Amino acid sequence: MVDMPEPQVSAVRLIAPAAVAEVLGISIDEVVDLVEQTQLRGVRVGSPARLRIDEQSVADYLAAQIEAERRMALWRESSEASFPELWGTGPVRHAD
Repeated sequence: MVDMPEPQVSAVRLIAPAAVAEVLGISIDEVVDLVEQTQLRGVRVGSPARLRIDEQSVADYLAAQIEAERRMALWRESSEASFPELWGTGPVRHAD
């Protein structure tokens, strides 16, 4: 007897735009815009076709937003520092 391979269950989890909007704190229209701008991965499934978003793409989007904000905070911090402050010599522009 030949063993039949087990069908693989997809690891992709699809969620509704309303759930994504709630997680991100934005409107459903903004979620649809993010899919159209390819910042989120979405697919239309069923009949009638309904938009569903890949859950991992939401996590990736959030991680990218956090990293962008972290970099911006570092940029703002470095813009406020003067070189003498960094070197420990000379006048300090923004004394505490």
